[in-house]
Amino acid sequence: MLLPRLPDEAVAHPLPGTRPLDPDDWLRVDGAYPAQMALRDALLDDRPHRVRDVLPEGRAAAREALALVVDHLSRRSDFEVTQDTVRRPDGRRVSLNDDNPLGTIGRLVQEDLCILAPSPEGHRLVGAVLCFPSAWTLAQKMGRTLDALHGPVPDYQGDVARRVQRLFDGVRPDRPLVRHNLLHHDSDALFNPRLEFSQTPRGPGDSRFKRVERQVILRLPETGLVGFSIHTYLVAAAGG
Repeated sequence: MLLPRLPDEAVAHPLPGTRPLDPDDWLRVDGAYPAQMALRDALLDDRPHRVRDVLPEGRAAAREALALVVDHLSRRSDFEVTQDTVRRPDGRRVSLNDDNPLGTIGRLVQEDLCILAPSPEGHRLVGAVLCFPSAWTLAQKMGRTLDALHGPVPDYQGDVARRVQRLFDGVRPDRPLVRHNLLHHDSDALFNPRLEFSQTPRGPGDSRFKRVERQVILRLPETGLVGFSIHTYLVAAAGG
């Protein structure tokens, strides 16, 4: 599932590091699509409760997110969308199951998708399909605020946390935002869940793989909740 090199745009910037994104450029298909989708299908078949979850307050937004994904794919030439199914670029047909919208999203696109709802303490994680976690565990993070989600991230608290919260408060339905981050891993496993604070951070000098996440923040126009999608690129450290 390794790419030969990272996309030219996949350059990490300090948090929050966002910039405006053309809505038509939300979801990506790259050379790792067949292999990544095969893994996503297997995870959703064998370990669904580890890779997707939704709280009651996130269910309407999950259905809205699926509708937005399907609408986006219907305008692409590499997907074939009918009323009941979508044919993926690898040829597999996926049933449009509105009873399990996050699981359906997980079978359509390479992106993971988190849904966050506003609260007095800040936006909370209320739903997600997360097949490719980078050293975090969905069950441990559900219901937590942005500050709590980023607890292990160095330098997040304080000014950075306030700036990120303002982005989630202010993002508009017609003006999504995009950023990239760079992570260093000693394994090429895309499904890499770990409990909070259970690992030793690695730097560029002791990692074999570069993992870049293309993160998009978008407002769901009907429910007003925020979607946070993550497209994962993985390359060998020497070749990225």
